[in-house]
Amino acid sequence: MDVDYVAKLARIDLTEEEKSMYQRQLGDVLKYFEKLQELDVEGVEPTAHAFPRYNVWDEDEAKPGFSAEQALQNAPQSRQDQVVVPKVIEE
Repeated sequence: MDVDYVAKLARIDLTEEEKSMYQRQLGDVLKYFEKLQELDVEGVEPTAHAFPRYNVWDEDEAKPGFSAEQALQNAPQSRQDQVVVPKVIEE
C-alpha cells in the first residue's frame, strides 16, 4: 500500500522522514498478516469478539436530549439549527 495514497485519503501532509517511517511500519504490518495466513483455522468459526457476548444492547427507550441551542453552542458557525461546515469538492 502506498503511504502517499493513504495520507491523501486522510488529508494529512507527511514529511519525507514520516513517509519513510510509516512505509516501514506498514510493511511490518503486512508481513504480520502474511504470518497469520500460515495458521490453520480449519473448523474455527469466525467471531467478532474473543469471548461470547449476549444481550449487549440497552433497552430502546426515549430519553430527553439537548435542545438545538444547546447542541450548537460550541459549533464554530451555525445556520437554521445546523452546523455550517466548509464545502469539500474533490475532482
